[in-house]
Amino acid sequence: MPKPYSLDLRERVVGFVEAGQSRHAAAAHFKVSVSFVVNLMKAVRMRGSFVPKPSGGRGHAKLEPHRSFLLAQVVEKADITMPELAAELAAATGEKADPASLSRWLIRAGYRFKKRMARPVRKGFCRDWRLIQSASTYPTSRSFLRP
Repeated sequence: MPKPYSLDLRERVVGFVEAGQSRHAAAAHFKVSVSFVVNLMKAVRMRGSFVPKPSGGRGHAKLEPHRSFLLAQVVEKADITMPELAAELAAATGEKADPASLSRWLIRAGYRFKKRMARPVRKGFCRDWRLIQSASTYPTSRSFLRP
């Protein structure tokens, strides 16, 4: 994300426009875009200040107050899906959260769960068909596949 223009430049642009010059003339004089000058003057008119607004998001603070609830739900129901967890959170606390944001939050909290697909192996597709049939689980590597 680009940095905001300096306070010094902002102050000079505001002074230039308030001295009676047009916004287009101020943009050409200070070599900035017209939209910057227009938006700066709008901010001065609305907020009374030319200081830039803070940038960045809220920093994942939305789910932190519900940390113990979320972790308890994951421990209690190890196979809970993210939409189910979102519904549980909404029912218990009234806080709505997207399943994707819950997933990212759980990953940041140290919970990683990768599902392994148990795909059935077709007969004749694998060299060691009888070995796989006798095993209780399917192989996870591709070492058994024919070239």
